[in-house]
Amino acid sequence: MADCCCSGTVDIRALQARQRRVLMIVLAINVVTFAMMMSAAIYSRSSSLLSGGLDNLGDALTYLLSLAVIGASGRAKAKVALLKGALILGAAVAVAIQIGWRLAHPNVPIFEAIGLAAVINLAFNGICLWLLTPYRHGDVNMASAWECSRNDVFEGFAVLLAAAGVWLFAAGWPDLVIAAALLVMFLRSAWRVFRSAWHSYKTGDA
Repeated sequence: MADCCCSGTVDIRALQARQRRVLMIVLAINVVTFAMMMSAAIYSRSSSLLSGGLDNLGDALTYLLSLAVIGASGRAKAKVALLKGALILGAAVAVAIQIGWRLAHPNVPIFEAIGLAAVINLAFNGICLWLLTPYRHGDVNMASAWECSRNDVFEGFAVLLAAAGVWLFAAGWPDLVIAAALLVMFLRSAWRVFRSAWHSYKTGDA
């Protein structure tokens, strides 16, 4: 019986070690891609790239919080997941403000910069999603991290579509349309994270 308990403890510790390793990798990737996306957004004057950069920043903070609560109680993880939902919601608000500013100050973004940054970001986001996919049905902590990574992949394809639209129509509205679509995605994602976190908090699930 004692051997079974020891084996279970070792398995849990091994799982937590793997989770920490994965989260550290995706955290580092998101910090780098945040800097790249924000630089490209400023250079290209793209709202969709700015949305992606803010999302990467929120994800970096999310992965940092996820690292902090590995091995914590179910309620502690749920509280942190609620904070993650708030970060996603904050990104949505920032995107909404940016869209409003661009509507008041229309411009045609540089589609080459948008496309290049989007391809690089999508490649790295694909790596993050691949690393987190084995944990997508785990506790609320890792599941919410996977949710953020999945959003990043959708965002990457969306920004590529924005670059194609700007090139095709020689106008800035496709960039704004994609930014608005990402805004809706952020709001839906925040709702899912809030709902899952609140359920875990009430039940006390790990």
